[in-house]
Amino acid sequence: MKTLKGPGIFLAQFISDTAPYNSLENIGRWAQSIGYKGVQVPTSDPSYFDLQLAAESKTYADEISGKLKEIGLEITELSTHLQGQLIAVHPAYDQLFDGFAPEKVRQNPKARTEWATQQLLYAAKASSNLGLKAHATFSGSLLWHMVYPWPQRPAGLVETGFQELAKRWTPILNEFDKYGVDLCYEIHPGEDLHDGVSYERFLEACNQHPRACLLYDPSHLLLQGMDYLSYIDHYHERIKMFHVKDAEFNPNGKQGVYGGYSGWVERAGRFRSLGDGQVDFKSIFSKLAAYDFEGWAVLEWECALKNSLDGAIEGAEFIKNHIIPVTDKAFDDFVSTGTDEDFNKKILGI
Repeated sequence: MKTLKGPGIFLAQFISDTAPYNSLENIGRWAQSIGYKGVQVPTSDPSYFDLQLAAESKTYADEISGKLKEIGLEITELSTHLQGQLIAVHPAYDQLFDGFAPEKVRQNPKARTEWATQQLLYAAKASSNLGLKAHATFSGSLLWHMVYPWPQRPAGLVETGFQELAKRWTPILNEFDKYGVDLCYEIHPGEDLHDGVSYERFLEACNQHPRACLLYDPSHLLLQGMDYLSYIDHYHERIKMFHVKDAEFNPNGKQGVYGGYSGWVERAGRFRSLGDGQVDFKSIFSKLAAYDFEGWAVLEWECALKNSLDGAIEGAEFIKNHIIPVTDKAFDDFVSTGTDEDFNKKILGI
């Protein structure tokens, strides 16, 4: 068994224009000061982390790693959540998602998709230059508006959607395979890959691609009413990343999973700071340890109530206390009688 690495923190929710959150070095010092050992780095802002330069310059990648190492941190993974979303966008969402792309490709879906694809290709090489083994992203979606079948979906629509999604992602997955990096999709409502069944549809469409892996975030499964523990049993061989994020789901006579268009505070299902929600993290950390998960336990902070600074400080300690330093021997070794084939046969009467 292997001991999970951590605590790590996803920086996306903490970046701002004010110190100490206004540069990778500054936010790194802040993260290290409150107990984190690793940072997961978003790549949508070149002034913060230049993804293209990290792909094209090993020197730049080494400089970034070196500066963080001096602080006492590692990069856990890079993230292209925003760019991955743009690999597949249904026209109904064009205007909303245009903000994720640079101005030069806005109002031009074809150019936007090409830009996003290039971003993912940079991410494969950049991850390799940084010595990383996994990368976080979203799948994007062509079908989310069809998630509830009303009106009735035309025959073959879902299959066609996943064939197109796989067509767009397969060259990217091949690039990640070239560099020995697992591409981990965060299973998330709003994405075509939003549960186990949809993930399996994608795997089938891309011929079980070995790099089409998973970012495990139990909060998104709990809010769908899924068994997030047996999910690990089903997909542990594909789980290469772990977001430690809490949530609670309290349906009532007025609302359930869909939330009635309510804001996050009023929703039956909402994200919470670690320890304030309903996710059974003791069981999750136990399962991941038993399945030899080799990655990082990374806080993704999203809470409808608590402020982010307290959430980050409490989260570091929470993750630290849940990581299981795995044993290197069985608890009953002290009564072992050793191994002897002749003795075993004698006990069995053979």
